[in-house]
Amino acid sequence: MKPSHPVRSALHAVASSAIVFFLPLGCTKPEAPPTPEVYVQAAHPSQGTISEQITADATLAPLAQAAISPKITAPVKKFYVQRGSHVKAGQLLVTLENSDLQAAALDNKGSYTAAQGAYATETRAQVPANLIKAQTDLAQAKANLDLNQSIVNGRSQLFAQGAIPGRDLDTAKAALVQAQAAYDIARQSLDAIQQVAGKAALESAQGQLTSAKGKYLGAEAQLSYTEIRSPINGVVTDRSLFAGETAPAGAAVVTVMDTSALLAKLHISQMQAQQLSLGAAATITIPGVTEPVPAKVSLISPALDPGSTTVEVWLRLENPKGRFKAGTPVHTTITGRTATNALLIPAEAVQTAQDGSSKSVMVIGPDSTAHHQAVALGIQTPENVQILSGVTASDMVITAGAYAMDDGTKVKIGKPPAESAAPKTKGGDD
Repeated sequence: MKPSHPVRSALHAVASSAIVFFLPLGCTKPEAPPTPEVYVQAAHPSQGTISEQITADATLAPLAQAAISPKITAPVKKFYVQRGSHVKAGQLLVTLENSDLQAAALDNKGSYTAAQGAYATETRAQVPANLIKAQTDLAQAKANLDLNQSIVNGRSQLFAQGAIPGRDLDTAKAALVQAQAAYDIARQSLDAIQQVAGKAALESAQGQLTSAKGKYLGAEAQLSYTEIRSPINGVVTDRSLFAGETAPAGAAVVTVMDTSALLAKLHISQMQAQQLSLGAAATITIPGVTEPVPAKVSLISPALDPGSTTVEVWLRLENPKGRFKAGTPVHTTITGRTATNALLIPAEAVQTAQDGSSKSVMVIGPDSTAHHQAVALGIQTPENVQILSGVTASDMVITAGAYAMDDGTKVKIGKPPAESAAPKTKGGDD
């Protein structure tokens, strides 16, 4: 039996309501979640000047140092300086016992004086006297020879005339032969004195004088070794002995350092060294000193260190008041090559590939999305880097917040809004 019309109408209404109630649950599409935005800091690259900073560790060394040791072994007689004493070049520092050496020097001085007298006698009296005597003997022999020659000539004429016997002529000829022999001997004696004996006598006297002088100077030198003097200006940094102790030859008894300026000796790569020049500015960070101390490049080694293939560079640090100490470990920074009107970005904006082969930055596009952009870098410092290519002054470069950011990330410049603090609940509340 079919239901009446009113009943059918009620059932139809209930079914329609059920359809209307369930229809939205099955047919309505879910809304897409909003794209998240990352807050970053960004800025345009700036124009400016940047200088390469070459850093290295070093140890301060004195400008000059002398570990002074005696040349002889002797007890210390007296010290004239203490540690910390300021000394000048040539100043007497130590005296060693030297009584025996003084006596030896005095003895050799007497021998030298005697040799000087003998040399003067030989050169000014003996040799001239011998020469004069030889010349006189030769003159006398010549006169006697001439006389006997005239006698022979005269008797030869008389003998030819029959006025004298032949015996008288023979006697005169025999006297002439003797006179000729005496003359020859006198001439040879003079020649010997002039050419050999006189020269030999002078050389002998000169040799004796030189020998005596050498012994005297040697004794004086030995005596001078007992007075130890400073070869440089500086400060006494070590004194190993006390008066009365024996100072062994070759062992340092006093050390003097010139600390009016200090040297920081460091090693850098050849490429970095090629950018430096003498007088380049530098700073030295010293433990206990608040501000870095200015210094200058005073030496760039012309050759590589054979062990490390690096270049040794010296930085000169003025120290007129002795404030800084030799031997202090320090950290140095040298100003290398400089680029003016360079395109600069903060150093933290640069990202390095995992293999270290490339550098990049994150640039914000017109649609507020970040994109990786490869760049070529020039001079780099801890604060800024020079951009050679890859971005321009009009690009917006992310300077903070780009770490591990994916390409295409939606970004917003500024600081993120502070999150509201969660309400605190009391313990035991449902």
